[in-house]
Amino acid sequence: MNAWFLAAGTTAAAVAAIHAVAGGRDVVRPLLAGDLPEEPRSVLHAVWHLVTADLVLAAAALIWLALGDRPGGDTIAWLLAAHFVAYSGVFLVVSLAARRPKPWLRLPQWMLLLPVAVLAAAGATAA
Repeated sequence: MNAWFLAAGTTAAAVAAIHAVAGGRDVVRPLLAGDLPEEPRSVLHAVWHLVTADLVLAAAALIWLALGDRPGGDTIAWLLAAHFVAYSGVFLVVSLAARRPKPWLRLPQWMLLLPVAVLAAAGATAA
């Protein structure tokens, strides 16, 4: 068993749960209650659920990698690490563009996503 992948998958699952519960309350409900036109509101709602599915599937893939020696597992892990680095980078760039005091804390999602990337990369290196 690859403990790094298990830690990455477990962390990713926690991120998915936080996204679904806290994000649903703090982001999706206000979005749906807002006065955006129907079409962009529906698209953003769908994108929210796509991200939820993406996070759950990434967590499942990392846990699957942890449970056995998988052919090409290190490549899959590197792709998942890049995936979480990209997510982290987007949140960090958007946060920094806000030009507020301590902008990196305004959208702290990057701090939840980056550890998954680091753990997945450590697992890929150890595989």
